[in-house]
Amino acid sequence: MENTGEPFDVFLWANEIDEVKNNVSAELFLFNKNYTPYKIKYSDKLTGAVKAMFMQEAVSYIITEADKGLECREYEKADGEDKVVYRTSLSKVGRAETLIHLIENEYKDIDYFSENEYDFKKVKGIIAKFTYPGGDDGVKTFYIAKLISASAALKGATSWEINGESFEPFSAEIALKMPDDNQVAIVDGTIIVFNQAKFENLFQYDYKSQVIAEAKAKELTEKYKLSFAEGLTLDSLLADKKPILKKVQAMDIAEEMPQNKLLEYADEMQLELMTDDDGSIIIMDDKDLTMFVNLLNEDYYVSPVNGRRYEIKSKKLLGEPEGEPPRG
Repeated sequence: MENTGEPFDVFLWANEIDEVKNNVSAELFLFNKNYTPYKIKYSDKLTGAVKAMFMQEAVSYIITEADKGLECREYEKADGEDKVVYRTSLSKVGRAETLIHLIENEYKDIDYFSENEYDFKKVKGIIAKFTYPGGDDGVKTFYIAKLISASAALKGATSWEINGESFEPFSAEIALKMPDDNQVAIVDGTIIVFNQAKFENLFQYDYKSQVIAEAKAKELTEKYKLSFAEGLTLDSLLADKKPILKKVQAMDIAEEMPQNKLLEYADEMQLELMTDDDGSIIIMDDKDLTMFVNLLNEDYYVSPVNGRRYEIKSKKLLGEPEGEPPRG
């Protein structure tokens, strides 16, 4: 199915997959919390189960529920309604886009997952790549992704299995209960969201927070000269660091100290807030951003008692000093 710019028709897609389901092949990938994918093989005996749990369950749900009033709406307008699946653009969800890019374009460099080399506890999810004949290049592709609870996996070294009437040594390195619910599909640059909470957890995506992050980033970059390391943006850093974003949300950017005062404050606190030749504040990573935001929030001070420098973790407003009228 080509992306023509029209809203993706999930019902048309489901009916198409249902027609070609016997000609669909599947490949599985695990991915970790950094969204690095790993190839993983599966036994021929699981072919039917892979198709059923990932592809057919999702397709069947859409086809069956379509007759009962199922709707497909924009994720950005999501309100947790029943009988609704949501869609959004893959390009809006950076981690999902990165994951698909790596699978599509860096396939030969993707390692096979092995518990001896990689820690299964760091696994975030599993994604199935489905292909079938069709399209301009002769092949069509779609993906089904699911969140994995790595902590629920059973390891062979500490697990026993019951065989008949007796315990026996666990025969596998790891056993995993595969999620059987519908969560996320990715088709032709569109993400189909079956489970909003799991989608947001799977790809650490929160549209409302992202909109706020973009608005605050615009205010900050209009007031302050900032220089970012290659590949970083203020929008992405704020969206990724919710504690920092929460702090920025509470600020009135227009009322914050100007850049020259901010740099003087950093010098006073002996903090290494670097600037380039143009006087722009250099942000190399989230630590630099945290320092910048903490300075804006005046979260550093020198004790008049012992002269030591402190970072204030939380600000609790005390009562007005006795004998002084309330301010404001």
